[in-house]
Amino acid sequence: MGCRGLAMKRLALLGALAWALAAPPAAAAETRPGLTACRLAGVEHEAFCGSVTRPLDPARPDGVHIDVHFAVLPALARQRHPDPVFFFAGGPGQSAIALAGSVARLLARLSNRRDVVLVDLRGNGRSAPLACDEPGQPLARLAEMADPALALQRLSACRQRLQRLPHGDLRHYTTALAVQDVDAVRRSLAAGRINIVGTSYGTRVALDYMRQFPAAVRRAVLDGVVPPDMALPQAAAADQQAALAAVFAACGAEAGCRARHPGLVADWQRLLAGAPHAATVRDPLTGVPQTLSLGRDALLGLVRQPLYAPSLAAALPAAIAEAASGRFDPLIALAQAVQPARRGRVAVGLHYSVVCAEDVPRMAADAGEAFADTYRQACADWPRGEVVADFYHLGPAPAATLLLSGGADPVTPPRHGERVARVLGPRASHVVVAQGGHGLLALPCLRDVVFRFIAAEDEAAALTVDTGCASQLPRPRAFVPPTGVAP
Repeated sequence: MGCRGLAMKRLALLGALAWALAAPPAAAAETRPGLTACRLAGVEHEAFCGSVTRPLDPARPDGVHIDVHFAVLPALARQRHPDPVFFFAGGPGQSAIALAGSVARLLARLSNRRDVVLVDLRGNGRSAPLACDEPGQPLARLAEMADPALALQRLSACRQRLQRLPHGDLRHYTTALAVQDVDAVRRSLAAGRINIVGTSYGTRVALDYMRQFPAAVRRAVLDGVVPPDMALPQAAAADQQAALAAVFAACGAEAGCRARHPGLVADWQRLLAGAPHAATVRDPLTGVPQTLSLGRDALLGLVRQPLYAPSLAAALPAAIAEAASGRFDPLIALAQAVQPARRGRVAVGLHYSVVCAEDVPRMAADAGEAFADTYRQACADWPRGEVVADFYHLGPAPAATLLLSGGADPVTPPRHGERVARVLGPRASHVVVAQGGHGLLALPCLRDVVFRFIAAEDEAAALTVDTGCASQLPRPRAFVPPTGVAP
């Protein structure tokens, strides 16, 4: 290198040194008192994790204690708003922290200026979990669906194992107690008022938070409304039947689907009437064929899963037609397509602790649906927590509340949201997405509505947010398998 080149290099180095000396020091990493920096699966930025210690039984403050864990996804802006967003997951039994990656994407715009707080309610995730061992093989759950006695046997064994845990008094895992834990988290974060977003069962948590701590609520979003008096197992049977009837009606209204499946309803009725059916299917992991006996209840269980998502429900006409011809693989594959996303994230012990205490006692004595009967049998020996009468009585909303319902939802259709909205009164707005399924926050249109609702400076502006985009969502057209290939 010549003298000129050496001189140029020296000048460049001196310039870089001068810039480094003049530049301000790098900002110190953010810290939160009482919280620990942590990484959550699926979340790009660093989070903060913490816990609050709570009595398992509030009537015995000197008795067993549990740690209720939570995570904070910090707002990206330096000047963040003081009212965080608390997210409540579904189930009952889903871990909010395990859903951190999904929640971070769903609430990304909100997290620009507000912290997002994920609480693992008592009994799930990291908070004194009441988890049962899941079947090891992909078709094991289907085998339990085909044989309810096998499922009840496994559940009984799980219950006995859970009761031997230090925190295994299953009477103390109710929604009301979980909500009191949530408010302890709010206080530990020194948050005056919070925005709450609940999905599915999380809406019941949100409603009870509004009942117990009305002054702490700034805004509330209820996605797929589960009222406290819903009697979930009994209501789900009727709601599923209505959602399936809507699939049949949509096929009949679509010329192509009607031509391909002219006897769709009759095929389905013959399948139910002719049950049980011997079905040979291949394990999706091993490829080994297995023969299962699919009774009427198992068939209803198979269609229940794809009904949650209209994009999957669009394949039901083709799958039912194949099943009517003795080929059950498509119907089973549709059910399995939903299960992986839900399996492993539900603490089964918490699920039954909540439903057995809050829902099953309110089911009609003559409710003969198999789905409801299975819960009734499972709850016969399940320890039942105390539920105060006020838990079931909703009052006027203490803050602006946005309710979201999907017209094609098989478990929380608009009839539940409509009833709750009437009771909540003028501070509630109910949006129905006629062709929406279970869980609407995944729709870009609704994510924008929720952002503007929470970001609005006052309640009047929040309650008049334009929701017209919800009416423009089309129903997916019926699935047409490629020519010569089974669906």
